[in-house]
Amino acid sequence: MQISELARRAGVTTKAVRYYESLGLLTPGRLANGYRDYGERDVRLTQEIRVLGSLGIPIELTRPFLECLTAGHQHADDCPASLAGYRDAIDELSQRIEGLTARRVVLVAHLQRAAHRSGSLSPADEGGDLMIDYTSMPADLPVPEDDGAAAHLLGTKVPHLELQGTGGTVVRLDALGAGRTVIYIYPLTGRPGVDLPDGWDSIPGAARGCTPEACGFRDHYQDLLAADVGGVFGLSSQETDYQREVVERLRLPFQMLSDPARNLAQKLDLPTFETSGLTLYKRLTLIIRDGVIEHVFYPIFPPGEHADQVLTWLRDNPL
Repeated sequence: MQISELARRAGVTTKAVRYYESLGLLTPGRLANGYRDYGERDVRLTQEIRVLGSLGIPIELTRPFLECLTAGHQHADDCPASLAGYRDAIDELSQRIEGLTARRVVLVAHLQRAAHRSGSLSPADEGGDLMIDYTSMPADLPVPEDDGAAAHLLGTKVPHLELQGTGGTVVRLDALGAGRTVIYIYPLTGRPGVDLPDGWDSIPGAARGCTPEACGFRDHYQDLLAADVGGVFGLSSQETDYQREVVERLRLPFQMLSDPARNLAQKLDLPTFETSGLTLYKRLTLIIRDGVIEHVFYPIFPPGEHADQVLTWLRDNPL
């Protein structure tokens, strides 16, 4: 067959076929007039080169696989040399991955330092998961519906529970003192260089918004105190060190409480959800007065405006 027919059947270009010949991977016969004459063997070899190339194996490294076919084996990777070719390709990819990972780590470190200095992030021109603007929210976030999972909480006494705070102290929830305390419970806070769970923005009531919510309580912190609130806390199942970075980066004037075992959820039957192998709190806020849950905000939407909602309720319901 002619070169055009070979290229069509193998799914490559005639230019690619000529290149394979120049490397000695294909050795067609010659007709009496000097034209190349390709056979079924050449089609099989060319197809194998194309398949191996799609796996990331360079053309010049396909020779052991082609020799295996030429030797009469049914599959190009039936020979020990072919297996060695796979290993070499894997090692080369591993080196490239390590190099790219090292570069990623350096870039993340630069991003974290810059974000820490400014206290906020701005969307980068080229986007990407490392450049998510956690201080703003997409316009199409799903609105959560009230499933009644928090209806039982009103009037419930706060249980005895000690949680580690980002201020370096242990906070007892049943010993918050007289007056009102605001505890806003959230799933997790994103930060530069740490990927959010897959499909995060599509989960009603859990999607991106924890950072805007925290910033809202930060910006209204003095207003909340003026509305007779004795203290404000954020609470999630994230570890204290992770939360402390968020407190420092966002310059939060209040502590975050860490509940990795979700003990509060167990004691109060709080709503949670699962994603990417994680069990997380649903977004919910408790107004605690003299050790009893006086008011519950659930569901919460939009998170970025929630501090305003809490402040409005406090002003409408003074002590």
